[in-house]
Amino acid sequence: MTKATTPVLELKSVSRLFEGIRAVDNVSLKLYAGEIVGLIGPNGAGKTTLVNLISGFLSVSSGDVIFDGESITRKKPHVIAQSGIARTFQIVQPFARMTVLDNVMAGAIYAGHRGMVQARDKAIECLEFTKLAHLKDMPASELALANRKRLELAKSLAMNPRLLMLDEVNAGLNSSEIDEAIQMIRSIAATGITIVVIEHLMRVVTALAERTVVLHHGAVASEGPTDEVMRDPKVIEAYLGNKFAQRFAEASGVPVARPA
Repeated sequence: MTKATTPVLELKSVSRLFEGIRAVDNVSLKLYAGEIVGLIGPNGAGKTTLVNLISGFLSVSSGDVIFDGESITRKKPHVIAQSGIARTFQIVQPFARMTVLDNVMAGAIYAGHRGMVQARDKAIECLEFTKLAHLKDMPASELALANRKRLELAKSLAMNPRLLMLDEVNAGLNSSEIDEAIQMIRSIAATGITIVVIEHLMRVVTALAERTVVLHHGAVASEGPTDEVMRDPKVIEAYLGNKFAQRFAEASGVPVARPA
């Protein structure tokens, strides 16, 4: 894929402090239209905090978040969603007493589909894509985990995003469910939507991400083509560990260099 010259999203020296602790530390990053970028790192590295900063759920302490050439640093989450940024959450919490269809309609309305007919049409389209249309009248509380994950994805797609951040969408799924999710994410990216995949499952990252960013202690520890990042001895030793390296080698078939 030919990379566009103008980024869809640009982070300029973005930081977030919690009582003096830098949860996100001077992160600069550019994302381009239609690419899939992996965001990885140990627990507590700042991955979800960074997603929260981009989507407006947390305020930026310093730096600037630019989307489509405009600063969104001080904007509210619903305004950011309406501008074209959607995200999923690690812990899936649908509106349990509402139907599957109503949950997705809520996402469409949140992102600015004003009319109920328009929101319903968009919701049906997203449910068909995520293969949940046959469950549209079921209460969301009755869905199995894999379908709750798909519901979360459908709600995000109903927002008409140009940037979609997927936070651990494969956690808890079995192997075949993960394979289906990978294919679905590829199909989304093929429409031109930029995707950030926050993952602990290395086979998902290697299958999807053209480029990977490694966070450690809130800062960018490594960034580049996924296969190069995964083979970086410093990344393996300091941030990912030898077990991670072994999982990558098994998933990719590419031998990993060991630190000298």
